[in-house]
Order: sequence, then structure tokens, then C-alpha cells
Amino acid sequence: MGGHHHHDHSGPIAIGTTAARVVIGLLVAIGGIVLLGATVLWPSEQHVDIPLPMQNAGGGAVQTEAGTVLRQDIGPCGSPSQGRVFVDQPEAPRTNAYSCQRSLIAIESGPHEGTRTLFEISPSPGQPDLRVGDEIRLVRQTDPNGVPLYSFEDYARGLPLTLIGLAFVLVIIVVARWRGVRALLGLVFAFAVLVMFLLPALLDGKPAIPVALVAGALILYAVLYLAHGVNLRTSSALLGTLTAMLLAAGLSWLSIELTSLTGLSEEQNTAVATYIQHVSITGLLLAGFIIGSLGVLNDVTITQASAVFELAAIDETASRRAVFTAAMRVGRDHIASTVYTLVLAYAGGALPLLLLFSVAGRSIRDVLVGDAVAIEIARSAVGGIALALSVPLTTGIAVLLARPFGGEKLTAPPQPRPARHARV
Repeated sequence: MGGHHHHDHSGPIAIGTTAARVVIGLLVAIGGIVLLGATVLWPSEQHVDIPLPMQNAGGGAVQTEAGTVLRQDIGPCGSPSQGRVFVDQPEAPRTNAYSCQRSLIAIESGPHEGTRTLFEISPSPGQPDLRVGDEIRLVRQTDPNGVPLYSFEDYARGLPLTLIGLAFVLVIIVVARWRGVRALLGLVFAFAVLVMFLLPALLDGKPAIPVALVAGALILYAVLYLAHGVNLRTSSALLGTLTAMLLAAGLSWLSIELTSLTGLSEEQNTAVATYIQHVSITGLLLAGFIIGSLGVLNDVTITQASAVFELAAIDETASRRAVFTAAMRVGRDHIASTVYTLVLAYAGGALPLLLLFSVAGRSIRDVLVGDAVAIEIARSAVGGIALALSVPLTTGIAVLLARPFGGEKLTAPPQPRPARHARV
């Protein structure tokens, strides 16, 4: 028999021609709408002033340079060399009024490369605890007289982050091989869509839901087909994910409207509302809800599509109902485990907030209905509902592609033969 042929992962076994044409037609039509939407919503080349906290003294973008801590001690502070550029040693403090942590810094890039500067830091929460040999980033500015000034920006993380990123890429490629390479290319594309389309469009004041849906659809088309190949298995997962994403968008809008979430409990949102006033905070919340649901939806739908095609390949006599029922058993297990993943991921992100609330003496009810925690609850609920509904959606679509209409009739004739043979 040709049983081995049916385990080819590049496509399904007996294809429902009508169903395949409908699904492919729908995906082509949706793809056309997405491209049209991207064209209409594409951000203009507008200029947005740099928010005040992110400006340098001259009103431009903050520039940073590389530095290394050469010497560290506790001693009298108030040196005129604090933050200034010098070649050898800093000037001594003029008074010994107080002591603080003193750090001699080598400037290793920019126009003052090869010189030094001095940081005087009073130990307190939020202040860096520098050590000799620490590689850091320095903010380079000038005072009103044009004298260059340096201050601490952050620790330099370029090399360790690069090594971690390379380890991630290497493990994915070694384990998943060519499919891993394609998945990584999809990840690069997804990041490009976010940076080149989604964020600029929101900054341009475009409506959040259409922008997020178009960005999400662009990401899904690229990521799914790149990682899993252009076949009907992937197409069924894609159509299921797109439908679930549309559902998630509607649920996100409804939950934000019903609960009157503002997002202003988060510091970043407050900064956006203060300095980029034409950007809608609720729009940002909506876009975050929609984009945040994509990864988990994609995971579930591709698993369901694969389960359907594998089950159909193992038993060619199974009816559509039998395949659907078996795949749904797999899907229910997946829903149970993924809902935990979804909720715990959001809870993990909110741990510092929950910790602060736990020492504030407020009732658990006040904590849960407060804007900050309510956002995470709503986000988890929206993701969970979209996730649960994506399973039967994708399973149904995949069954129609893996089993042709009339499949039961095609597989019925072989069944009577053993009975007639037994009577001979």
C-alpha cells in the first residue's frame, strides 16, 4: 500500500478539493486586504520632537559613550572634576563636608576617547554600585558654556547580550536545523514589522485596532509559512490563527471599554501621555493585547493542524468526526497547559507591583480591581478565550483539508469484505 507516502510532512493526505480552494481563496483574499491595509495605514514621514526627559542639554538626542571603572573608593566629595573631562587625576575637593562613593572612569569612545572623568555617587536606592573593571555607558552632554559633561547611563551589556543571543540562535539551528533557520528569519521579519510599521503608525495617530490587526497578520503570514512551509497544514493553522486574532481584537476592545482601563498606572504609559499626547494610551493597550496573543495562538493552532493531519494519515478509514474528536482531545490538554503558561507569564511580569500592593495593607479586592492588576487580568482573560476558541476553529478547518467531503463513502466498501471472506 502507499501508507508510507501519507506521512510526508510537506502536505496532507487525501485533500478535500472544495475545502482547499475555499481556504486558499480566503487566505489570498485576507492577504490582499492586509496589504491594502498596510498601504493605507503606512505611517507618514512626520517629525516628532524628542520628549524632554530624553533630550540632552541642547535639545537633541542623548549620546552615549563607552567607559570602564578604573578606581573605586569612599572619600570626600565635591571635586570640581565631577563629570568633567581630564587627562590624569581629578582635582581634590575644596571642602571635606561629606563623603561618598568616588569612581574614576576611563572614557573609551567618542571625541574624548583616552581621557578620564569622575563620578561622585551617594549610595541610595536606584544609584549604581560600581566596581573596578565594570564596563559602563556614559551620557555625553555639554553645559550652557559648551563644556563637555559626562554622567552614568547604564551598565554596558553589549557583549553578554550578544553571546546570549548567539547561544539562542545556535541551539535553535542545531536542534531544529533548517526549520529553525526559517523560524529565526520569521522572528527577524516580525521585529521589522513592529519597528518599521506598528510603532511608527501608532506614533502617527493611526487607529490602534486596524494597525495591530494588519501588523499581526503580516507577522503570521511570514512566520507560519517560513517556519512550517507552504502547505495546507500550515494554511489551516494560519486561517485559524487569523480568525482567533480577530476575535482577540474584539474581546480586547470590549474588555477595555467595559472595565474603563486607562493604562496610566504604568509609568511608561504616563510618560507617553505626558510627552506624546496625540498617541492614545488605550490604543497602545489594545495593540499590546492583540500582539501579545499572537505567539501563544500560533503555538496552539500549528499543533492542532499537525495533530489532525497526523491522525488522518495514521488511520485512512477514520471519518472526519473521528479525526476531529481525537484532535480535540489533544487540543484540550494543550489548552489546559497553555492557559497556565499565559496567566503565569503575565503574573510574573506583575510581581514587583503585587509585592508593593502586599505591603500597602490594601484589601485583595482593591488590589485586583486597580488599573495595574486589572490590565493583567483582562489581558490574561482575552488571551485565554482566544486561545480556547482557536482550538476547535483550527481543528475544524484542518479536518476539512485532511479529509475530503464524502470521505466516509470512499472508505466504506473495504469493510464488508472480511465478513464475506469469513463465511467462505
